Amino acid sequence: MTGTQRREQLLDVSRQLFAEKGFEGTSVEEIAARAQVSKPVVYEHFGGKEGMYAVVVDREIQALTGSLTSALEAGGHPQQLVERTALALLTYIETSTDGFRILVRDSPVTQSAGTFSSLIGDVAMQVEHLLAAQFTKRGLDPRVAPLYAQMLVGMVALTGQYWLDARKPDKDEVAAHLVNLAWHGLADLQRKPTLLQQDPA
Repeated sequence: MTGTQRREQLLDVSRQLFAEKGFEGTSVEEIAARAQVSKPVVYEHFGGKEGMYAVVVDREIQALTGSLTSALEAGGHPQQLVERTALALLTYIETSTDGFRILVRDSPVTQSAGTFSSLIGDVAMQVEHLLAAQFTKRGLDPRVAPLYAQMLVGMVALTGQYWLDARKPDKDEVAAHLVNLAWHGLADLQRKPTLLQQDPA
């Protein structure tokens, strides 16, 4: 096995273990044993578990960011943007289940960037520009667009985490329900929403 092939094998093995057991629950010994190599081989390629984890997370972040960005940049009707973004996340979960499990776990202290929450924040920033334009067009206050972007992206992300284990209904139906709530809610937004006040006793 070449050095590059060995590196890829170690990444595949560690990705499976990090998904199953998390960062803290996975040891270099376990990675080496499953890859059928000695511990020094793991250290030689990655310098330790932290280095290996950083590479795995970075690859998953890049893959998911690429999918979500493509969905957002494709243009079209705003409802289609919500639909494509929801489908992009659900498709990633479906095809990269181990990767998504790693991203939604708590990252170790050594991992300051590249967490799922930071990714979701980045996506929300992209969405807020699109929402601000739509809000202005519809006579709504564009200053609240960042708040609505967080709500929308958070809704999709949390639904994705639920669907990771449930896997029912199927991906397209989940996306349709997400869009139903998000779009029909957005389509009928009040200009100045208020809370229902309790009747004084």
